[in-house]
Amino acid sequence: MLSFGSGVVGGSVVVFSAVFTAMEPSFYMLNFMAKGVPTMAIRPLADAMRFMRMGSSFAGLPIRTAHSSETTISYEDGDCDDVSKDNYALVDHGERDLGFCILGSLNVRTTTFTPRNLDLFFTSVSAATVSSMSAVEMEIFTNTQLVILTVLMFIGGEVFTSMVGHYIGTFFVNIFPKDGDKSYHNTQCCVLDQIELKNIDIVTFKESKDEDFCIRTFSSTEINKIYMEDLKYKSFKSLGVVVLFYLLLVQFLGVISVLMYLNFISSANDILKHKGIEPLTFSIFTIVSTFTNCGFVPTNENMLIFKKNSGLLLILIPQALLGNTLYPPVLRFTIWAVGKFTMKSETKYLLNNSKDIGYPHLLSYLQSSLLFVTVLAFIAVQFVLFSSMEWNSGSLRGLNVYQKLVGIFFQTVNTRSTGESVVDLSTMNAAVLVLFIVMMYLPPYTSFFPMVEECRDKRSKKDKTIMDNLIFSQQTYLVIFILLVCVFERKQMINDPLNFNVLNIAVEVISAYGNVGFSTGYNCDLRLKQEGDCQNKWYGFSGKWSDEGKLVLIAVMIFGRLKKFNMNGGKAWKVF
Repeated sequence: MLSFGSGVVGGSVVVFSAVFTAMEPSFYMLNFMAKGVPTMAIRPLADAMRFMRMGSSFAGLPIRTAHSSETTISYEDGDCDDVSKDNYALVDHGERDLGFCILGSLNVRTTTFTPRNLDLFFTSVSAATVSSMSAVEMEIFTNTQLVILTVLMFIGGEVFTSMVGHYIGTFFVNIFPKDGDKSYHNTQCCVLDQIELKNIDIVTFKESKDEDFCIRTFSSTEINKIYMEDLKYKSFKSLGVVVLFYLLLVQFLGVISVLMYLNFISSANDILKHKGIEPLTFSIFTIVSTFTNCGFVPTNENMLIFKKNSGLLLILIPQALLGNTLYPPVLRFTIWAVGKFTMKSETKYLLNNSKDIGYPHLLSYLQSSLLFVTVLAFIAVQFVLFSSMEWNSGSLRGLNVYQKLVGIFFQTVNTRSTGESVVDLSTMNAAVLVLFIVMMYLPPYTSFFPMVEECRDKRSKKDKTIMDNLIFSQQTYLVIFILLVCVFERKQMINDPLNFNVLNIAVEVISAYGNVGFSTGYNCDLRLKQEGDCQNKWYGFSGKWSDEGKLVLIAVMIFGRLKKFNMNGGKAWKVF
């Protein structure tokens, strides 16, 4: 099996371009726009539906399989160039997910199953949008393909994308100061740090473009303004360094912890050996997936096969929280801790002026505190209900008390976004399932305190366009998506009502919208008509959907990834 390092060399560069194709709309609308850079009009549903139009061009892409030494290329009616064993010429039909092309061009592990083009595209979009909705079993992917998915998940994660947006925003702050005063960028004050501001009337500057010295007279107000603008710019750069440090350190510690656990706990390592998965690959893939809140795991059973490995679950729980719901409070704590040792003026400015910075995850002390309490409260409510309804059920059968407590804790933490699971959702009580649906729907930073920007949408009603009034609310879009799936799967709902029921469809759609990845799966034993060959597979319920239904779910995943840009829709609709 290929090593993780060789897979990186072979695929990471191309995959870096892949994610910009898969996540193109979100990078145009990053939150650095709040710092004074003009924003673009946002139509999330239109951006999502753009990907659905690609469905007609899937057929022409080759798939390389491992049936023999010869390369097997499957075509339907596409127009790909001739493809040799070592060289692939993929025809670019315009907008296309490069990650999907790479996955399709590499060998798969199995010799008895060839994934369909649409399923590979579904998987790559799911990784890029950190949704972990699956239409194929994970163990069909080789080491190299797992590397590709890892890079997609890493770049598609919220911490990374927000960091990229912040660095771009820092560039614009440097080039286009908010107040239009560029003097502090091309001049260097010689005495600001040595003399008290209020006592300075004359300051000597050195121009950056030449070696001449110039003398200007500044008032204390002007000097203070220059000092504050310079401090603000330094604080912008310092925040970028802190976020990068946070992003790398948390995942590095997670990978080391998982590797140490696998080295000392033979039961977990034996599972990987039996499945032919390298410990390093599993550690990096799982930590990146958990921290980015994607939820993919290299095993078919997700974390269900590790439900007795409580130590591994406890390692993953902080990763899920630090990369999502608890990111703002912990980021603020990290900035405070850094300020105790270095960059004291910059960190103090960041902590006291979080709103002016414009970084969406840097919340005020009050907001961070309330968010922290809200996250713990949601986990506690789920923990109590889950324990009371499922303690003696089949989903937790075979576990001791300690393993049950850790497993329930792990499951309730994952409902908010990550989507890793140690239980079979199809066997769970309906009350618990409904609570999970509510948790999946809620945005990551839901709080008891309304964290609404004061300056948001200050336009008067007469300034709003017709399109502003026609934008639906998030709930309306979800209803539309569920209706579309029910229309496309209407035959299955009639012939197989126990699997294809509205509740299971709603779980799948809302899970995709929340970029969670929970699924009830498909059970062949629940079919009313036991006709034909049917094997239970370890992939999501959507894996049994029609092509049209899968395309709708692809649109839902992309729309869910961009939902923060359309959270104020539906304001023109009023119910009496």
